[in-house]
Amino acid sequence: MIEPRYFGPRSSPLENATVGKFVCELIWQRADAIRDYCSMGVFDNGALIGGTLYHNWHPESGVIELTSSAISKRWLCRPVIRAMFELPFGRLGCQMVVLRVSEKNENMIHIARSFGFDEHLIPRLGGRDEGEFVFTLTDDQWSASKFRKAA
Repeated sequence: MIEPRYFGPRSSPLENATVGKFVCELIWQRADAIRDYCSMGVFDNGALIGGTLYHNWHPESGVIELTSSAISKRWLCRPVIRAMFELPFGRLGCQMVVLRVSEKNENMIHIARSFGFDEHLIPRLGGRDEGEFVFTLTDDQWSASKFRKAA
């Protein structure tokens, strides 16, 4: 059974750090690539299979960045998608979420486009030889999304 769970640095520091290390190592092969975050871990029968880190939160502008990774395609089911966006839009009152995605990550680019994110390709944002997309999704776009509605 796929189950999303939220963790925070103060309320559940060990679990939060475990999800953070998992996501960062999958993406950047280093556990401390992002240091200040709260997280959502996705578990399949108790095993961590995916996670989202919520970081670079700017409450005054209502914007937060999400970084996600997984070891199973099963992790991104509708209940997880709804939970992923419930934290920024429902609990934190954000008006926009932001994703940075390597131009080489075709799978995540496809996912962001299917969710209805707006996209902006910025050359060299990922380094001299790698551009990154900056994807944005507003609360209005999320409210109208087919993924927000019950299955």
